[in-house]
Amino acid sequence: MFADLLSTVTAFIAQHPHAAYAVVFLFAMSESLPGIGVVVPGTAIILGVSALVPSGVVKLWPMLGATISGAIVGDGLSFWLGHRYQRRLLAIWPMSRYPDIAEKGEAFFRRHGDKSVFLARFIPGVRAVVPLFAGIVGMPVWRFYLANTLSALAWAVSHVLPAVFVGAAIAQLGEAAKPLAVLVALVILLVWLSWKLVRLALGYGVPRLVRLLAQTRGWARRGEGAIARTVSGLLGQTPSDAIVLLTAGGLVVGAAWMFLGILEDVVNGDPLVRADSSVFQGLKALRTETGDVVMVTLTELGDTAVVTAVTAAALVLLVLWRAWRSATFLLIAVAGGALVNTVIKGTLHRVRPGDMEYRGWSAFSFPSGHSTSNAILYGFLAVIIARQVHPAFRLPIAFAATLLALSIAISRVYLGAHWFSDVAAGLSFGMLWLTAVSFVYLRGGNEAVPPRLLASVVGLALVAAGAVNIDRSHTADMRRYAVHSTSIVTSEKAWLDGGWKQLPDRRVDLTGEIEEPFTLQIAGSLPEIENALVASGWKRPPPWFASITAWLSPNPGPDHLPVFPLLASGRVPDLVMIRSDPSAARSRLVLRLWQSELSVSDGETRPLWLASVLNERLSTIAWLATRTKSEEDYSIPRNTVSASFKAVTPVARSQSTASWDGKVDLVVASYGMPISPGSSDENSEGR
Repeated sequence: MFADLLSTVTAFIAQHPHAAYAVVFLFAMSESLPGIGVVVPGTAIILGVSALVPSGVVKLWPMLGATISGAIVGDGLSFWLGHRYQRRLLAIWPMSRYPDIAEKGEAFFRRHGDKSVFLARFIPGVRAVVPLFAGIVGMPVWRFYLANTLSALAWAVSHVLPAVFVGAAIAQLGEAAKPLAVLVALVILLVWLSWKLVRLALGYGVPRLVRLLAQTRGWARRGEGAIARTVSGLLGQTPSDAIVLLTAGGLVVGAAWMFLGILEDVVNGDPLVRADSSVFQGLKALRTETGDVVMVTLTELGDTAVVTAVTAAALVLLVLWRAWRSATFLLIAVAGGALVNTVIKGTLHRVRPGDMEYRGWSAFSFPSGHSTSNAILYGFLAVIIARQVHPAFRLPIAFAATLLALSIAISRVYLGAHWFSDVAAGLSFGMLWLTAVSFVYLRGGNEAVPPRLLASVVGLALVAAGAVNIDRSHTADMRRYAVHSTSIVTSEKAWLDGGWKQLPDRRVDLTGEIEEPFTLQIAGSLPEIENALVASGWKRPPPWFASITAWLSPNPGPDHLPVFPLLASGRVPDLVMIRSDPSAARSRLVLRLWQSELSVSDGETRPLWLASVLNERLSTIAWLATRTKSEEDYSIPRNTVSASFKAVTPVARSQSTASWDGKVDLVVASYGMPISPGSSDENSEGR
């Protein structure tokens, strides 16, 4: 499905290259418009289209021209608005929605003067308001457009050319590039969301927390009685004491709630456990040789040997510096967290997703030791270092520690060394333990520690120990974490006599919820299956990119709407077909096929596919758009599909219900010729 989407986008741009350049121009311009530039993902669009340059569907020089001209026009329009409407514009929507960004933009312009027009182009947020303030304060036009043009040239080149090189690299990787690109996009999205959440918490959460604490402290001091005295004592003497207390309390409660919730789901086998399998299968489909090398390297940076080496190096420095309290708490944090993690593993005995050649208590997976140990180690080191540096450097330090721990955690899920819930539980327990230890540590005296020296020692220890561990273990780890084929070949007779029972009976979505039944198992190649279905009136649905606007039509034909790519255990369908329902004008059947782990052989081995068929009804929303709703009737749609084949064996899977008769049709697609569409309808009605 991802390959189909990429091909569709490429084909559309190839047929409409001028539209692609116009889109790039508009998004480059919108990045500089006040209010709009804050929310429009212009950079992402420009990077995505630029990556298509090596394929030839768009040209480099028109691409650069559209980006540069759009950037110049956007800044110029913002400058004119500021010159024309002055500060009145700040009180008008959408600028009125972002007063903090306006303040930052004005402060940036006041601090850097004329050169701020050039610098702001490369700084998200303020770049949409600095040209506005240049117009408000009356910056000379010729100086503005000189800085504007130079910044647009530098900005366009720094965005377009790297994306072109990435596109060329993807072209060299061939088919492996598609899953790798999806994986990289998911990781980037996760990192971006983490950064945004941290910024949101610091920009909006902390100021509101400070105001709430001030009001609560004032009430406690004015009040009388035991409750007021208790609250006043807990909140401390200064606002910073109260912020530390409430933040630590909130983190402990949140992390404990998450860990215990995951633990309950794992013990009781709730939907999260089924979601584990979906995530495992989904990431397995995205794995490539290049991705494996990167993820194995990351996981080796989080191995016990590296964690021990980094901890020892930090302890030696702290002891030599006579920072006894910091050294003691670092040892308690790392060793205590690892001990509790191991005890939980030994108690639950949860099996890993695959045989990873782990021995002893390491053979158990819940919670993830890599996730726990690295979150605690680098989190507590960040606490020690951040306490000694200027507040402006604390956010980058915290983000660097979070990114390293998060990358190691992601590598464990990607490589199949842990279930997703193992890693989520490891991170939540690590946060719980880290917060508790850090709170007690921060409540004590501010022990002098050399922050730059400690950061340098930790970094050197990580690089040195990581390099040694990678050199020693990489070859063996690549074998350990390699994808092992789980395909099972059985005879056709064994499959028909009961082997079909080994396969799942229902689709499980990404959240672990059980959905519609697999009412067919089809043996054969995809071309054989598709040819038989096409002969009976089935066809592929229209591609998403070319037909997405059909949803905004009040009365589109069933064949004109794209199909939602439902997931089964984390995997997108390998084949999707649709067929209009002749008995209803606004109805269609949707067939989705996923390859199973079973293959059928009778001299020639054929893959075996699990199929679900849904009847979708179309309805109009307020005369403006169309939506689809799946009917809970699984038997008649199955019969319609089976009528396209001759070799069909019905078997009973479960008891009959109102929505499903409990039967599954076993189909051999390569036997005989498909029957005509007319006969298909008669057969489906007669069954």
